[in-house]
Amino acid sequence: MEGGPSLPHRDPVDEATALKQLVEQMARALVDNPDEVTVEAAEEEKACVIRLRVGSADVGRVIGKQGRTAKAMRTVLHAIAARSKRRAVLEILE
Repeated sequence: MEGGPSLPHRDPVDEATALKQLVEQMARALVDNPDEVTVEAAEEEKACVIRLRVGSADVGRVIGKQGRTAKAMRTVLHAIAARSKRRAVLEILE
């Protein structure tokens, strides 16, 4: 086969769903009340916006000391999105 295998073209909706599931898994692993975790994905201009909502008692766990946990989650999200040449934004809501 010439040129090697080609990567399949990914649908932006599938990408958003995959990013949403990734954020949901990370958040559920961090919080005390995983049932209160909700994640929404929205396609906006040139970016996929992931909105994470957790219980009020768990917001500190998701953000972490000096925002380190939130920064780590954003780094993972950006790395995954960059593979498909997209931009992803994580918003943490109360």
